[in-house]
Amino acid sequence: MTIERIGFIGLGNIGAPMALRILEAGHPLRVHNRTASRTQPFEARGVPSAGSAAELARDCDIVFLCVSDTAAVEQVVFGEAGIAHGGRAGQLVVDLSTVHPVRTQEMAQRLAAEKAIGWVDAPVSGGAAGARAGTLAVMAGGAPADVERVRPVLMSFAGRVTHMGPVGCGMATKACNQMLNYGTGAVVAETLNFAARFGIDPALIPEAVAGGFADSNVLRHYGRMMVDGTYKGNTLTAMKDIDIILDMSRLTGSAMPVTGLVASFFRMQIAQGYITGGLPTPMRMYAQGPLVPRKQEPKEER
Repeated sequence: MTIERIGFIGLGNIGAPMALRILEAGHPLRVHNRTASRTQPFEARGVPSAGSAAELARDCDIVFLCVSDTAAVEQVVFGEAGIAHGGRAGQLVVDLSTVHPVRTQEMAQRLAAEKAIGWVDAPVSGGAAGARAGTLAVMAGGAPADVERVRPVLMSFAGRVTHMGPVGCGMATKACNQMLNYGTGAVVAETLNFAARFGIDPALIPEAVAGGFADSNVLRHYGRMMVDGTYKGNTLTAMKDIDIILDMSRLTGSAMPVTGLVASFFRMQIAQGYITGGLPTPMRMYAQGPLVPRKQEPKEER
């Protein structure tokens, strides 16, 4: 059985724990990151780093990407010292990022035509916590043989890998995932605000509906953040994902009135300067801080 040499590019908050789980699963690993300091924890564990994507590609059989957006993927693959300059026929690029489905198809076709390198789009859902725990949901697009070739590596950080169809279908499924996430987040914010105004402790809503049809990971994970007014995510990244969805609505002729309204919520908050918040951002329409006043601890008498 051939041992595949794995390369990983993009050691951010989600990429780093995914790469670490690949290493811990016993796969030969080499890493590269635009910010060189992010490779140091891997080098400390004996993982070699490459000075460029091209250098990484020369020494690997499968190259994983986890970068910020479509432009970043294109630069890593086709830019100066990119994968295309160091890669060879028979290799695979596996893109774990969240990028545009049609641009993914175009880049895959170009890389196949120029270098005979395969492409699997395999965006993930579950965040950094899911990456650390190895429970991410992976939505894969690509040729069946390519997906099966990379499945053992994906399973080092995934709880489930679902093959959705040809290249681009993984990214299109991630768009569906984000439609559900952001739409649910908007109605969760609306629900919690109503509960608070009626006099209910909104922090009890997730407990009250647990196990019922209204229960959801979004409510349980983000509900407390909304109630407490804690905004840690990146609203610009959320808007990037939503813009991809809206462009796919245009390209496919799919009506998306709900997602279009949610997009307006996010765009309005960004216009007002709120770029920290991520999925809980719609709660800012109802409260800038905690949804209900925090109880003051009684002062001790002296």
